[in-house]
Amino acid sequence: MAEVGRELVSDPGGLLPGGFWAAVAVWLERPQVANKRLCGARLEARRSATLPAAEPRRPRPSAGPDQKWDAALCGPQEEPGPGLVEGYPGPRPELGPEEGTACRRHEDTQDQRQQGKEQREAAAAPFLAENPGQPLRPGGGEEDHPAADLDSLWNRFSQSLVYSHPEMLSFLTCSGAGSQSEAPHELDLVLRTVIPKKSPHCLVTAPRREIVLQDVPNGTVTFLPLEEDDEGNLEVKTSNVYQIQLSHSQAEWFISVLIFCPEKWQSDGVIHPRPAWLGAELLGRLARWCVASRKSEFRSTLSLVSISRYSALYQELKEKYRDMVKVWPEVTDPEKFVYEDVAIAAYLLILWEEERAERGVSARQSFVDLGCGNGLLAHILCSEGHPGRGIDVRRRKIWDMYGPHTRLEEDAIRPSDQTLFPDADWLIGNHSDELTPWIPVIAARSSYRCRFFVLPCCFFDFVGRYCRRQSQKTQYREYLDFIQEVGRACGFHVEEDCLRIPSTKRVCLIGKSRIYPPAAEAGMDEQRAQYIHSRRGLSGREPPCPAPQAAACSAGHPGGGGALDTGAQCNPEAPVPEDGAEARAGGPWVPGFHPREKVERVRNCAALPRDFIDQVVLQVANLLLGGKKPSAGSPQEGTWKTWNGGESLSLAAVAQQLDGATLRRLKRECGGLQTLLRNCHQVFEVLDGRVHIRDWRRELQREKRSEAKRGSSSETFKTRACWFFTHHPDGCVLPSASCPFAHGPQELRPPRPPKKRQAL
Repeated sequence: MAEVGRELVSDPGGLLPGGFWAAVAVWLERPQVANKRLCGARLEARRSATLPAAEPRRPRPSAGPDQKWDAALCGPQEEPGPGLVEGYPGPRPELGPEEGTACRRHEDTQDQRQQGKEQREAAAAPFLAENPGQPLRPGGGEEDHPAADLDSLWNRFSQSLVYSHPEMLSFLTCSGAGSQSEAPHELDLVLRTVIPKKSPHCLVTAPRREIVLQDVPNGTVTFLPLEEDDEGNLEVKTSNVYQIQLSHSQAEWFISVLIFCPEKWQSDGVIHPRPAWLGAELLGRLARWCVASRKSEFRSTLSLVSISRYSALYQELKEKYRDMVKVWPEVTDPEKFVYEDVAIAAYLLILWEEERAERGVSARQSFVDLGCGNGLLAHILCSEGHPGRGIDVRRRKIWDMYGPHTRLEEDAIRPSDQTLFPDADWLIGNHSDELTPWIPVIAARSSYRCRFFVLPCCFFDFVGRYCRRQSQKTQYREYLDFIQEVGRACGFHVEEDCLRIPSTKRVCLIGKSRIYPPAAEAGMDEQRAQYIHSRRGLSGREPPCPAPQAAACSAGHPGGGGALDTGAQCNPEAPVPEDGAEARAGGPWVPGFHPREKVERVRNCAALPRDFIDQVVLQVANLLLGGKKPSAGSPQEGTWKTWNGGESLSLAAVAQQLDGATLRRLKRECGGLQTLLRNCHQVFEVLDGRVHIRDWRRELQREKRSEAKRGSSSETFKTRACWFFTHHPDGCVLPSASCPFAHGPQELRPPRPPKKRQAL
C-alpha cells in the first residue's frame, strides 16, 4: 500500500465530513468533470453489505475457489510510519487505533451506531435522489441484471478476504497489518460503469465496470475495478485498486489517495490514469469540492439517455458534419453553433431511439422545429432519417446550402388554432425565445400524442418578458421552474435534463407523456385556458390592474400561488373563458403577443450616424487627454518621448461628462457607451470598466507575435485612415511605414472583397 497524495482541507464553514461525501458523489456520478477523457459514468446498482471481521491467519486450503485471487494480490506491505510526508502539508496521521484519524475505530455504542446510520443515508442520498426506493437503472436499456451481478461479485470477493487475503481486508478497513476489527464492518456498495469518450485520440474506448465501497464511519471510499477472466466471469482487478480517505488529526482535515499495489498499477491514460494524476489533479479537485457549500440547482448531465450510446453517436455526427464549420456563411461563431447543434441532435436521436424501443415501434418520429434559426438542427435530424421541418420568422443565408431534403419555412408563429401541428410527433424549441412558453401549449393542443422538447434561453412569458419574483433563486432556475409549471398545467409529465453543449443555458425540459387519459382532453384544455388567462399582466409588457382587484382576479392557478390575473383589462366579475374560448374563436389565444420582427434591428452602435459617433469619440478623447483638445486636422507624426498617451478613466466618469441627449441615445443601444468605445478599437482600449487611449507601440508588438502564429494581416493594411494622424495633438506615435492605418488619402488602399464560401 502506498499513499500517492495528501492534501490539507481548510473547513471554516464546518462542512466536513458531509462535504467529503458530496465531493465523492461528484466523482462517482460525473467523473468527466475531473477526467476530460471520460464521457461519464452509469450507476447501475446499489446495496448495503457487511465487511467480514479479520481473523488470525490460518493455513489455507490446498485447493479451492478462492485460490485464483492469490495470483493478483500483492504480498503484505510495510505500513508507513508517522511524521511528515514529503511534498504534502501537515503531519501524516498513523493508521493505528490510538490516533485521531477518520480511520479510528468507534466504540460500539447506540449513539455512534445511529450516527453511522445517518451518515450512510447522507452518502447514499445522491444516488437515491433520482429514484427514491428504486434500484439504480441501467442506462440505455442494456440487457443485463446489475443488481444480481453486484450480489454475486461481492459474495465471492468477501468470502476470499478473511483467510486468503488479509492484506486486502486490512486495506479496506484502514487497519494496520495484523490488527483485528472488533465488529462486522458495514459498507455501501455501488456498481458503476465508467464510459470513456469515443475519440480517435483515446486508445481505450470500451466501458469498464467497477465496484465502489463506501465506508462512511471510517471516511473511506475504495474503487475495485473489474475485468473478465478466461471464462468470461467478472473478477476484481486488484492491481488497480485505490482508495480516497478522509482523516482528522489535531483539529485539521486531510484527504489522501492510497493505492493497494503501486508496483503493479497498470495505467491506460483514460479509465485508469497515472497515480501522479490521482494524487495531484483528482485530489485537488476533491479538496475544493469538499468545502464548496453551494449545491447544484440542476440534474446530472445526460441523465435521461444512455451516455455510452450518446458518446458514440456524437463522435459519429461530429465527423459527419464537421465540414459545416469551413463553409459557414453566417456572422455567428461556426464552431459553437455547429457542435452545439450536433450535440443537441445526438441527444434527440438517442432519446427518440429509446422511445421507439419502449413503445415497440420502428417508425421514426416526425418533428417541427419552431424558431429553427440557422436550421442546422432540423437539417441534421432530417439527414438522419426523421421527417420534419423547421420554421423561423427570418430566412438565413445558410438555408440555401442544405439541399431539398431539408424543409425550412420562413413564417411567423402566432399561437392560435392556425398554428397547430396534428401530424407532428415532437415540437422542438431550441432557444426559441418568445415561443418557449407556448411550445407545451401548442404541443398539447396539436394532438394527444404530440410531445415537446425545449431548451430555454431568453426569458419570455406568454406576452412580453418574464418578470422574476423569487430572489432566493437564480433567474435561470426560476424561469426553468416556470416552463415546467407551464408543461404540467398543459397536462404533461415534465422531465429535466442537462445537455453537454458549449453554452451556459444547457438545461432542457421534455414532455414525453401526459398525466391524463385521452377522454379528459376537453376538461384539461379548459384548465390550460385558465392557466394562460392567469398569466396575463404578469409579464413586463402589460400594466397591472389596481391592487384591490388583484385578489379577485385569480384564475385557478395550479397550486394557488402567485399567478393572478392582474392585467389592465381584467374584470373580476367576468367568467374565465371555458374550454379555451379564446382559442376556439379562431383568433390568437391571447391578445398582445408579438413575434420577433422579420428584419432584425442592429443595436450594437454600428447603425448610429457617423457624425454622432465621431462627436462622441472626440469628446471622450478630449477627456482622456486632460483637456488638450484633439485637432480637427493638423497631421503630423509624434515621437516616442513627446507623445501624450492620456489618462485612464472609468466608464462612469466618462458618462458623467456627456450631455443627457447623447446618453439617452446611447442607452437605446445594446451595451451603450461601452459598446461604442469598443467598436472604436483603433482609438480606445476598454478593460475592466476603464477606458484609455490605445498605444499602438505596444499593440504593434502584440500583433507581431500573433502574426507569427496566424500569418500576416496584409489584406487590411492601410485600408482605413489613421485617427491619430488626423486628430491627436501629437499626431500618430508610429511612423507611416509602421502604422497599419493610412497617413493621408494618398496611402489609402481599397479593401479586398470577401472570399466566397464554397457550397456544401
